[in-house]
Amino acid sequence: MSLLEIDDLHVTYSTGDGSVHAINGVSFDIDEGVNYGLAGESGSGKSTAAEAVLGLLPENGTVESGSVTFKGQDLLALSERERRDVLWEDIAYIPQSAMDALDPVMTTGAQIRQAIQTHRNVTKSKARDRVQELFDMVGLDPDRIDDYPHEFSGGMRQRVTIAMALALDPDLIIADEPTTGLDVIVQDKIIDKIIEIQDRIDSSLLLITHEVGVIAETCDELSILYGGKVMEQGSVDNVLVNPTNPYTMGLKNSFPEIDNVDEDPVSIPGSPPDLSEPPTGCAFRDRCPFADEECYESHPDLVDLPNRNHRSACHYVDNAAQMRRDAGDPRTWGIETDTASDGDHERGEVILETDGLEKWYTQSQSLLDRIRGDEPNHVRAVDGVSLSVRKSEVLGIAGESGCGKSTLGETVALLEEPTGGSITFDDTDIEEYQDGNMKAFREKAQIIFQDPFDSLNPRQTVRRLVGEPLAIHDRDRDTRARRVRETLERVGLTPAEKFLDQYPHELSGGQRQRVAIARALVLEPDFLVCDEPASMLDVSLKVNLLNLLRRLADEEDIGIIYISHDLASLTQVSDRLAIMYLGRIIEQGDTEAIVESPKHPYTESLLRAAPEKDPSVSRDRVLLEGEPPNPVDLPSGCAFAPRCPKAQDECYREEPGLDAAGGPNQSAACYFPVGEDPVADDGPATDDAGTGSTPQESD
Repeated sequence: MSLLEIDDLHVTYSTGDGSVHAINGVSFDIDEGVNYGLAGESGSGKSTAAEAVLGLLPENGTVESGSVTFKGQDLLALSERERRDVLWEDIAYIPQSAMDALDPVMTTGAQIRQAIQTHRNVTKSKARDRVQELFDMVGLDPDRIDDYPHEFSGGMRQRVTIAMALALDPDLIIADEPTTGLDVIVQDKIIDKIIEIQDRIDSSLLLITHEVGVIAETCDELSILYGGKVMEQGSVDNVLVNPTNPYTMGLKNSFPEIDNVDEDPVSIPGSPPDLSEPPTGCAFRDRCPFADEECYESHPDLVDLPNRNHRSACHYVDNAAQMRRDAGDPRTWGIETDTASDGDHERGEVILETDGLEKWYTQSQSLLDRIRGDEPNHVRAVDGVSLSVRKSEVLGIAGESGCGKSTLGETVALLEEPTGGSITFDDTDIEEYQDGNMKAFREKAQIIFQDPFDSLNPRQTVRRLVGEPLAIHDRDRDTRARRVRETLERVGLTPAEKFLDQYPHELSGGQRQRVAIARALVLEPDFLVCDEPASMLDVSLKVNLLNLLRRLADEEDIGIIYISHDLASLTQVSDRLAIMYLGRIIEQGDTEAIVESPKHPYTESLLRAAPEKDPSVSRDRVLLEGEPPNPVDLPSGCAFAPRCPKAQDECYREEPGLDAAGGPNQSAACYFPVGEDPVADDGPATDDAGTGSTPQESD
């Protein structure tokens, strides 16, 4: 029986430049007990479809036509009050950004209790009991309901929003990118909790995401959206195992896989379509390698395929098997294969080296503690890191949120003052640059931040944004004009003239990130720090960015540190990997060696938590017990021991050195590396899958 029915939905946004036709005839049904996925690049219309269901379209958004029916009730005809009751009672919403969804000045428990008492006639005590029950349900300590949002990690805040959404046992859960920006281990926990609770309360799920792998492992059915149109829909097995639409093929091929280190994902060139007018021809025609004249004349109807529960909108769906074979070849998409990026290129001389690098943050003290002369506590964000980066080399740094990888990047880029240890850059001690020569350092070393919205001045044009570093370093006007154009072309913003006078808000997410990269490259630096530059990008845009950075390292002799929680992406672009946990590197080595034979249980957990894009392949979720320890009060011995399924007494007594395990191209700080069973008789059972129960700390 259908729970939610969307039929021929059309949605437009009014802007100063006219209308944007965001949804152009989308239809799909969600049956009771079904998990349904909406996938597609940014601008495809998937979030707009959900907002139309929820009645959360912005003021300039209008449902032009179509219907949205829930349990036989027309949601579009409801008053605001009637809709609000339906949303809390029957339809729950888990938004993308937990920090934006929670009130920072209210305790987390009070926010959930308020929602319960607004819709249920219960006492404050009963509502509080329900909040504690919900906290326990999503894996949070029930005693923490009086804590504020800022006292939780990103993954824990996301679980608070899940608890709030589930407070009234809804029939349908709508989750809009619930794991975007989270590391893979937290992502596994979040998805596992959503599915577990959903099964418990017998609800359906509408999951909106650009991560094909998450849908493959979570959903029963899906629709692939592009340009506000449904390109392909049906059962997850049919659509993702044997896609029949070139856009679906492109999305699937863009998804990086850890097991295929030697195979580069194939990205979709170009950008999403201009939707100032409804699509007349096929919405994907300008980026499709198989498009011909017919594709420009009309958009194909969504037709039923011989397989049960499978529909596709393509004029040449009968040629799907041949298109699938051709779509796996980068040359089909007009992408030249680059033999220089196959891992065999020659690395240059060392450009950056750190030895025992530290960055500690002093905790605030009470007045009484200061009067007594107590030593303040410190957060050891970076705690004794030694690494090196060569020219023409990409060093990937991975780890969970809070492990210190971004602080490490900012410290080696001298945006943070080191607390201890040493940094040598281009054979020069960093102190020489800090002693009045920072301008010379900035000319040689640049950083690319995670969010171009924050790093690009919204009031400056692309011309000025990219040219500003040249002006700071006293380049003449003609040189600035030439270098800005050359650099924009270099990062794929072609023709440069098209972008020079545009502002950041007029660009897509991928284009904004390329402007940020161009700004960093315009001085022709020798070294780049890339801090999660692709975490908010669609998979195809992410692949384009990774390929660009790989090409820069290979062809322009640039040394790169690439920081990411996405280990699958790191394996595609990095020569070597460094895995961080609570401020320290716990494993490092050649990418291929670490992927094929991880030594540290934490590294293995990260690798095994990467989602699988093939729904026919089974994968056990990685559910490490507990959260990382308090960085102010780290446990003795190995910091990972409280969560490690292989930990023994020795692990709690003394911290292992980085040379405790590994080989010539790999080292790991672990007494009992993966593949070697602990010999202690009284230890917990080992679990080579990287999961298991947490051992008790020894006396």
